[in-house]
Amino acid sequence: MNFHDSEKMLGILEEEGYSATENPSKADLIIFNTCSIRQKAEQKFYSELGRMRFLKEKNQSVKIIVAGCIAQHEGKNILQKAPFVDFILGPQNIHILNGLLHDCSSKTIFLEDNPSLSTVDFPVKRENRVKAWVMIMYGCNNFCSYCVVPYTRGRERSRPSEHIYSEIVRLAEEGYKEITLLGQNVNSYKSDIDFPELLRGIDRVGGIERIRFVTSHPKDFSDDLIDSIGMLSKVCEHIHLPLQSGSDNILKLMNRRYTYEEYRNKILKLRRKIANIAITTDIIAGFPGETEKDHMLTIRALRELEFDGIYAFKFSARKGTRASRMDAHVSEEIKSKRLREILVVQDKITTLKNKSLEGTIQEILVESPHETEDKQITGRTRTNKIVNIPNVTLEKGRLINVEIVKGMRHSLEGKIIHNESICSHSRM
Repeated sequence: MNFHDSEKMLGILEEEGYSATENPSKADLIIFNTCSIRQKAEQKFYSELGRMRFLKEKNQSVKIIVAGCIAQHEGKNILQKAPFVDFILGPQNIHILNGLLHDCSSKTIFLEDNPSLSTVDFPVKRENRVKAWVMIMYGCNNFCSYCVVPYTRGRERSRPSEHIYSEIVRLAEEGYKEITLLGQNVNSYKSDIDFPELLRGIDRVGGIERIRFVTSHPKDFSDDLIDSIGMLSKVCEHIHLPLQSGSDNILKLMNRRYTYEEYRNKILKLRRKIANIAITTDIIAGFPGETEKDHMLTIRALRELEFDGIYAFKFSARKGTRASRMDAHVSEEIKSKRLREILVVQDKITTLKNKSLEGTIQEILVESPHETEDKQITGRTRTNKIVNIPNVTLEKGRLINVEIVKGMRHSLEGKIIHNESICSHSRM
């Protein structure tokens, strides 16, 4: 989501005559688009910001803007730590970026709530010419006790479906093959239509071959949505559904509003309805109050549900959230130990799942040449697994059938079959 916000800012700046540079010393304008979901991200930001002081001292005409969630969360505190910053711009105020460049007033901080954000159609500067992110809604109403997002991105606001359709039709005309719908909780999209109906409409857009979406909240993952995923040929067989913990006690403290059993039943429904679906999740290790028993319930959940992959992190207290004020915080040593145990269990599951694909035929979308190898392409299956194919060169955007010859923990190796046959978007 932050990356897509950067694409919007680049689009606005390009219309103002700016072009990007990789060298900060050559820049007239430096923007930090920040994330505050974890403490480490915030620490990295302040470290990078500190390096910009000498550029400002050398050239007072350089403008420095801090944008994103840290801007919204920290506000004027940023100026106390870094008085050389010119503007602070919250996520709901990207639309005024071009105005800032001509601003003559003394105002520096722009953190206002923006109820009309969902109706603004931004220019977008996309580097990838095959896959595109499309925002369908802003904000979040869930207030999970560990999460700062509702305080930085505001309440839920859904874009009108006609705005979304128009953007996707335009992307199809420009040759994009895959779109990923973005929202803090796409399941709760509600404008003139709901999320399953939005998917059904997008599935009819010619030229688009694949549809993905992130992120989903389990409490809103409806039977209608599951049926739609199973029915719509362009919606990929990959769902990211954050569990966070296998303990009902911890889920309650997290304010997740579902039990492990309710989550498990949704996973079983998905697997009954959609053959070969890949499911990934998020796990937080060492949430306040988490006991060894709670931790082992998470380990049990991983073994029972057998996710294709997980994003696992140690709990990071965020200022202003309810979890930061809870008692019984877990020590860093125990959090690290539990995270290691979680990763060991999941790594074995992921490796076995990937090895089970050896000998199967998979459709991949060619995304790019391999980052380090000549004459090797990289793409993804419909289930979002990375496939590297050696000894071949093909242009981006091709859909091809490959045979998986080797499954590893983080990727697959494949070979083209049927003389580089181009695929349809039928399910495999």
